[in-house]
Formats: sequence, structure tokens, C-alpha cells
Amino acid sequence: METVDRLRELLLTPEEAAALDAPGRTDAAVLIPLYLDGGELHTVFTKRRDDLPRHAGEISFPGGRQDFPDEDLRITALREAEEEIGLPPDAVELVGALPPTGTFVTSYKIHPFVGAIEAGRAWTLQPSEVEEVLELSLPELVNGFEMKRLIRRGVPIKTPAYTVNGNLIWGATARIVQHLLERLGPLVDA
Repeated sequence: METVDRLRELLLTPEEAAALDAPGRTDAAVLIPLYLDGGELHTVFTKRRDDLPRHAGEISFPGGRQDFPDEDLRITALREAEEEIGLPPDAVELVGALPPTGTFVTSYKIHPFVGAIEAGRAWTLQPSEVEEVLELSLPELVNGFEMKRLIRRGVPIKTPAYTVNGNLIWGATARIVQHLLERLGPLVDA
């Protein structure tokens, strides 16, 4: 698949990304699953349940913390994607990474890994955490971009945001999307 080769050219290697720094005390990892459908790249997000104590109702990539301190963050991302949406690690071809992104409230340093998957997957949601899976095209995300001023816990923040079909992506996930779109611009604009 020539798209996979092009993705590898445009993305950082995991080693290059690991050499970059970001704020955050606790390492975490997310998987950014990408697939080609109708000539457009799509990515997969999870919408978290509204009744969760943290990040309720928020849209994010599948991911989480390491199971143990020295766990390879690529393994963390793949394991979490399998747990949250039923995406088996052997169905993902890791093609690159993005710079780590810090979270302000929870102090996570999120390491995003990009994986190529086949289109048309059936998802198995982790019912205790995931409300639904969203599959959005990169052009939809580009068109849904705006800088937004949001009030969170009484504090105004200015954040990149993406709104697609009424779904608002903001905060650390939006910053990761911004990095993704900057790197993959040549494929989105093609």
C-alpha cells in the first residue's frame, strides 16, 4: 500500500518522537488508527461515557497509561486500542508517531502512535468506558477547525477545536489532531 509508505515519510519515527519533550509527569500513549476509504484518510476516535468521573463525554483516541513503568509505549497504545474498541494489535501496522502532548489538568505526557488499519472494521466497545466510536475523515477535521474559547472548571481556555457532525474535539486530543493534520497535509490536500 503506497499510502503506508507516504505516511512513514511524513510522520516521525517513534524514536524521533520519544526524543521530544512535553509537559506531564505521567506517560500515556494513544493510537491514531488511520484507514483509506473513498480516496480519503479517516481516523478513529472514542467518545467516552457521560457518567465517567474523568473526561466524561470527551472525544479522544484510544489510549491510556502504561501497565508497568518500563512498558513500551507502543505496546500501551495497541493494548488500550484492543481493550477500548476491540482493535487487535495484529490488525494494526504502526507507521509512525507524533510529538508528545501534555495535558494541563491531569499532567499526562501523551505519546501518539499512528497505525494503518483496514477500512470497514466492526468495533467492540468497552462498555464501562466507551459510549461510541467515531470515524471521521481528515478533510472533515480540516473543515471543522477553529480556535475556541471554552470555560472548563470555571477557567477560560483558548484551544484548537474541531467540530464534525456536532462532535467537539478539544484540548489535548485537538492538539494531537493539529499535529497529525500538519504532518499529513500533503495527503489531505491531494
